Amino acid sequence: MAAAALLLAVQVVRNAAVAQFAELLPARAAQAWPDHPQPQLTIGLTEIAIASRQRQQVAPATFSRITDAARKMPLAPEPFLVRGVQAQIDGDQALATQAFRAAELRDGRAIAPRYFLADLYFRAGDARSGLREIAVLSRIVPNGVSSLAPYVAAYSKNRRNWPALKALFRSDPALENASLSALATDPANADLVLALGNVRIRPPGATWQDRLIASLVTAQQYGKARSIWAQTAGSGPVSGIFDPTFTDSKAPPPFNWVLTSSTVGLAERRNGLHVIFYGQEDGPLATQLLLLASGAYRLTMPLTGDRAHGRSLVWSLTCANSTTPISRIALDEAATRGWTFTVPAGCAAQRLELSGVSSDMPQQVDVTIAKLQLEPQRG
Repeated sequence: MAAAALLLAVQVVRNAAVAQFAELLPARAAQAWPDHPQPQLTIGLTEIAIASRQRQQVAPATFSRITDAARKMPLAPEPFLVRGVQAQIDGDQALATQAFRAAELRDGRAIAPRYFLADLYFRAGDARSGLREIAVLSRIVPNGVSSLAPYVAAYSKNRRNWPALKALFRSDPALENASLSALATDPANADLVLALGNVRIRPPGATWQDRLIASLVTAQQYGKARSIWAQTAGSGPVSGIFDPTFTDSKAPPPFNWVLTSSTVGLAERRNGLHVIFYGQEDGPLATQLLLLASGAYRLTMPLTGDRAHGRSLVWSLTCANSTTPISRIALDEAATRGWTFTVPAGCAAQRLELSGVSSDMPQQVDVTIAKLQLEPQRG
């Protein structure tokens, strides 16, 4: 009994040594138990990686070591990965697929087999199977959705993959948003993004519509950006200022108001546009991107509140691709006699902005603009 207990204790110690060092220090683990398959498998995979990095052939003894480990560890996925890569190098895609599937079956959460399988499926034109692997990877890889989105986006360039992609997106909205967002950063992909996603449906957390509009604005494709924005906002054709009564908080920017709440002040929708300017910092409080045709316009507005310090608030109109205002006027003056300005030719989009301007003697301003009325001027 004492001998049996001693043998059992030795076996426990050897198992513990192998478990501790098999992956980090496989050579030490192999010393503790030379015939144990786990360190032999790790050593074999390391030798393959070194040979690959040095562009050298893998020694036959390395494959023999992995094959021996596979016999002792039939549930380990790594030997099947190695066999799959060997088959790929030899041009045997059927055997490679079979080997990667076997690795996947042995460890459903293993990342490498699914990557290899996805690549094989896509190369073979089987987008549906490839995307199925990608969908699983997106859930098991750290930051999987964001890291795999460009991979999915690349395959969306092939029109034949669209039905499979749409089916995948219906089952995985997070992957849809990340993939379309990756595509939307390039305005040249606008039509592709619109073909794959429904711009009128905006599930919680979806941001690809905003990113697409922003990239088109940056590319100065203002008309297309406004058209897509109108679909997301559920709005018909808009001429002039959108939401002049400051009641629509659902339509997104930049063609709706961007209202500020910061150390500069507070702008909010409350019986019109309610503005509190703290008077200590310069900065924007309300901004909207417009698409006015060239010509003269007059803007009027009723103003209530602290008119005495109304000159601390200033309206400005600036071409979207410029930093120099076309026209500028104090809020109090605009409310008293109206603001007339001219949009020059070549100014395709304009930024209308209400800003706070600080002074040596800061004064807090609290005013409300009930509505804005913009009219083109003839002659």
